[in-house]
Amino acid sequence: MDRLSAQFADQKPFVVYKKPKQDRITAILQNTDILHLVTNFKETGFVISTFERDLTVLLKMEEKHEVEINQVISSNHKDTGKKELDLAQKKAYLELVVKAIAAIKQGDFKKVVLSRQIEACPNKAPLELFRTLLVHYPNAFCYLWYHPKVGLWLGATPEMLLHVRHKEFTTISLAGTQPYPGSAKVLWGQKELEEQSWVTQFILEVLRDKTKRIKTGGVESIQAGKLLHLRTKINGTLLENKGLPAIIDALHPTPAVCGFPKEAAQLFIKENENYDRQFYTGFLGELNFDGATDLYVNLRCAQIKDNKAILYTGGGITMNSDPEKEWKETVAKSRTLLDFL
Repeated sequence: MDRLSAQFADQKPFVVYKKPKQDRITAILQNTDILHLVTNFKETGFVISTFERDLTVLLKMEEKHEVEINQVISSNHKDTGKKELDLAQKKAYLELVVKAIAAIKQGDFKKVVLSRQIEACPNKAPLELFRTLLVHYPNAFCYLWYHPKVGLWLGATPEMLLHVRHKEFTTISLAGTQPYPGSAKVLWGQKELEEQSWVTQFILEVLRDKTKRIKTGGVESIQAGKLLHLRTKINGTLLENKGLPAIIDALHPTPAVCGFPKEAAQLFIKENENYDRQFYTGFLGELNFDGATDLYVNLRCAQIKDNKAILYTGGGITMNSDPEKEWKETVAKSRTLLDFL
């Protein structure tokens, strides 16, 4: 961590991260502040892309370190307490959800994912916040990413976008949220089951002409911190003439972070959310590391800027959505980071 602190002090790019259920963390350091952009996904390095795909940054692997996770974590964290409810923000979000439900009922789209920002004042330095995420979210992709020309982001995302090695791929459909009651054996409502099914069907449809074999697993409940989600694993073999750009273009953004149909939902988001998501609901991860690519959807994340943390949280809206319940879901998701900031 001392090496990362020096890199940060020198205003040079780096990323430090841990993959789900792994006991090692990886740090990639770039020795200059040059802003490298991905052009064809044949590059090698750590990639992070915005929701709109208008900026896809590559950190070149000029220096790499790996250490055991137990060498850097500390488990003495205590929750800082709940942030007071912002009634004005709640009113605005409820009105937006009502507007989305009306658009769904008139046939504009079937689902849209609506999000909001929350400001907080961090009580720890970024590297200490990253350590805290490692302790509390062992099943998530935890990261801290910095580039002096772009900014500083950190998060603990439960969602894989894509793993590819030698034309063999794995992806997941993830949707539906409820508080973790102490057991993964829970009942799911029709809204959540339908929402998760749409994500699965979307992925199967967009990959149909890009694969020569595709297999879908069953629906399962998975824990992500204090929340549960519905997940289906999808794997198979890509056609020889289909490379990463085609697969990523097809998958991103999925209905889990955008909506369905994608184009109509994305237009509604752009016209009504009234802020730029930037890297929230974009993707990030290893690009072409020893012949493999591992990408994750950038959820449960925050931007650290001007001594403030800007958190992002959202939820999927369908015809069966209840605005008050949707608000509570965004509150529950925000606790991933807010409790520790």
